[in-house]
Amino acid sequence: MKKDNSAIKTKAFQDYTPEQFANCYICGWANEKGLKLKTYWKDDRSYETISLFKPLPEHTAIPGVVNGGILASIIDCHCINTAMAYGYRKEGREMNTEPSIKCMTGSMKIDYLKITPIDHTIEIRGRVKEVNGRKIIVHAEVIADGIITVRGEVVAVEIYKSPKF
Repeated sequence: MKKDNSAIKTKAFQDYTPEQFANCYICGWANEKGLKLKTYWKDDRSYETISLFKPLPEHTAIPGVVNGGILASIIDCHCINTAMAYGYRKEGREMNTEPSIKCMTGSMKIDYLKITPIDHTIEIRGRVKEVNGRKIIVHAEVIADGIITVRGEVVAVEIYKSPKF
């Protein structure tokens, strides 16, 4: 599978997060011990997103395999950031312009299809599947060495749209 890393040249969605909200262990830029996941648009036209993540030895479940909880958390953060970025793009606005768009996880479903090897940089691909009022359903896949190892779906709920956030 050919990797499209052209989107990685732009600013990540998480880079727009104000400091007071940037402490998430998975994707917060202000969390010194966090994983600092970065999510980008795949291209300028679609609602597809991409993140790359290199697991560390401490992310092990059993020898050679990434912990399922870490994978679920990565999917969760990837999808929530995709949903928020979708809201801005749908309105034709730059990220973090006012009024701010914030989403939280309403529900999440994860299917572990194969083991995810710890010795590969993994790719997380997401896409907006459906929008229903304040709910944005985002589908994601974890890909390691060209193989889909995990599929997930997150129902992101827009919780706030206000200049205060």
